Amino acid sequence: MENQTETQFYQDGTVTVTQSRFITQSKTYAMRNISSVHIFEIEKSRIVPILMVLFGIPFLFSGDIFWIGLILIILGILLIVSIKNEFAVRISTNAGEANSIVSKDRDYIKKNCIRIE
Repeated sequence: MENQTETQFYQDGTVTVTQSRFITQSKTYAMRNISSVHIFEIEKSRIVPILMVLFGIPFLFSGDIFWIGLILIILGILLIVSIKNEFAVRISTNAGEANSIVSKDRDYIKKNCIRIE
């Protein structure tokens, strides 16, 4: 049964923070079990697009298959530019660490991290 006198500090479409609970779309954490909260950056791998560019370079010097190299290089560069790191609110509890909210928007994560602290 939900406590009707529980003070709600923050709520948006996916997150609710009250005096005793931190609720996300998939989990509910008891505030008393949260020992620390911080922003964590999840770096996305760029190995595949870098390899595409590197494999495309030799094709540029092969007369008939020049276009294959050019396409590989262009696609690789587009992928490198489009891959964005993600940010998470990482909480530590007695059960370990967990990324409770993940987004590409650092400001949204920062705002939610402050609300939990």
